[in-house]
Formats: sequence, C-alpha cells, structure tokens
Amino acid sequence: MTTNHINQAFSSKIPVGISACLMGQQVRFDGGHKRSRFCTDVLADYFDYVPLCPEVAIGLGTPRQPIRLVSESASDERVFARGTRDESLDVSDALRQYGEQQGRQQQQLCGYIFMQKSPSCGVFGVKRYLPNGMPEGVARGLYADEFIKQQPLLPVEEAGRLNDAGLRENFLVRVFAYHDWQQFSATDFSAQDLIEFHARYKYLVMAHSQTYYKSMGRLLADLSAADLSTIAAQYFEQLMTALASPASRKMHTNTLMHLQGYLKNLISSDDKRELTDVIQQYHQGIVPLIVPLTLLKHHLNQHQEANRYARQQVYLNPYPYQLGLRNAI
Repeated sequence: MTTNHINQAFSSKIPVGISACLMGQQVRFDGGHKRSRFCTDVLADYFDYVPLCPEVAIGLGTPRQPIRLVSESASDERVFARGTRDESLDVSDALRQYGEQQGRQQQQLCGYIFMQKSPSCGVFGVKRYLPNGMPEGVARGLYADEFIKQQPLLPVEEAGRLNDAGLRENFLVRVFAYHDWQQFSATDFSAQDLIEFHARYKYLVMAHSQTYYKSMGRLLADLSAADLSTIAAQYFEQLMTALASPASRKMHTNTLMHLQGYLKNLISSDDKRELTDVIQQYHQGIVPLIVPLTLLKHHLNQHQEANRYARQQVYLNPYPYQLGLRNAI
C-alpha cells in the first residue's frame, strides 16, 4: 500500500465487541471490574467498542452470587451455568439465548474481546465442575459459545491472551482484515475487484497458510465457475480461516524472501547481501520481524514504480505501525 492508502485504510475506528468489565464497568459478580489497560488505553484509539455484559443483561444483579459451569457427570457433554452457592440458580438457557440474540444482532462487529475464565464469556478452557464441586475438564462460556456459533468467522480473543505477543499480533491482523473485507463487500464489486483484493492479501495469506494460499488461488482461477457472491463468500471464509493460524517464524521468513525477489534486479549486490543477512537473523531469532520488514520496505520505496505490486501488499502494513506489534515477534 502507498502511504495515502494506508492512512485511508486506518482512518476510521473499527467496531469491536468487548466484555463490559474489561472497559472498567463495575459489572462483575463482586461489584468490581477487570479493566484492561491495553484495551482501553491502546486499542481504543483504533476500536469503537460495543461493551456487553451478558450476566447483567439477563437480569443478574451486581453484586450477585457467582456462577460456574457444571456438568451432571464426567461423561455428560451438556454444560450448565449454575450458582456456586445455590444450584437452583440456573441461567444456562438465558445466557445461551442472549448469546444467540447478540450474535445475530451485532453483525457490524469486526472482532470481539472476551473476559477469560468467565462462565459466560470465556472462550478458551473455562473450568467445568461436577455437581459435587470437583473440577472436571474445561468448556466454553455459554454466552460466548452461542455468539461464536452465530458468527464463526469473527476474530475473537480473550483479554488475558492478548498479553502474548504472537496471539496479540494475530488477533489484530484478523480484525483489520475482517474490517477491510466488510468495507469491500459492501460495494458493488466485480470479479476483477475481487482478484485485486486478493492480490493485496496474497503474501499475508502466504505467511499464515501455504494450504490456503494455494486453495484461494485455485478458487479465483475461474470466476465463471459459480455465482460471484458465492465465490466471494467462499473466499472470505478461506481468508479468515487462513489468518486464524498464527504465522510462524519459518513462514514469515519464506514470505520475506519472496518479497525480496522483487528487488533482485534493482538493488546492488551489497544491499541484497545485507537484506538476506537480516532476514536470516530474524529466522534465527536474533532480531524481531520489524527489522527485516523495515529494510525491505526501505528498498521497495526506493523503487516505487517497479515495485507497485509488492508495495501494495497488506503483509507490509496489516495494521497501524504505531501499535508496534512486530517489534515483539
């Protein structure tokens, strides 16, 4: 992307769902909150949040009796949300219904940040108990489970997992890509427009999945094979599925080397050697990804006309550089 295109792409805030407690709202069972400074102080510059607390929304007070996930037996796959002190409090159906309702209603969202370990909002590994109070495996929070079923391609993450540099970067890549597609698909696009959209995402997909890199190419090879809207829906599903797999150091290295190929006949042998060395230093874990990327973009910018295709790659600028996410991976 050119600088103007980058600024335009990141000029509007992206609608993202979030557990209300992460915004500092005092909606927890104990009357407190779990404010995430990363969400409120950093991502808020780019996200237009939609705070939701399913437990308050279904009528539970604040403060209130805490709930937990319960299964009747170790072999029973059914999961219920019941009070920890009084099991007659069962809000399973209410949480599921609210999750289904919000999943259908909040179609404008381009991502969702859930509260970890929550029996309503947790996405990964929420503790599940037997009626006697003994822990028995893990499950997904009931509200989150239903919401995600309604929007299975929506980028979702837990606030606690955003402390991991790789997971944080991967979530932001997916949110900005999802938003880009939402804006693109809202237009009266042509087959050529879809091909050009994919052209910008080609190397980002390469960094995340060789399998989908190949299958997406095959999908767009014959746009007369089916209705364009059907192909576009299949393309979007493959795009988001591909990006859901975090890019490895090996895959980043491979992608950087492919992009380096655009400079083959344009830069000196010394510059080529330096760029190759820096890419290898990244591959070995000596320097972060931002180092070879910066040098690569420097050379591409020095030869703008000859490298228009490479410079438009979303891989080079998948989100605002101010986030500094590639400084840590």
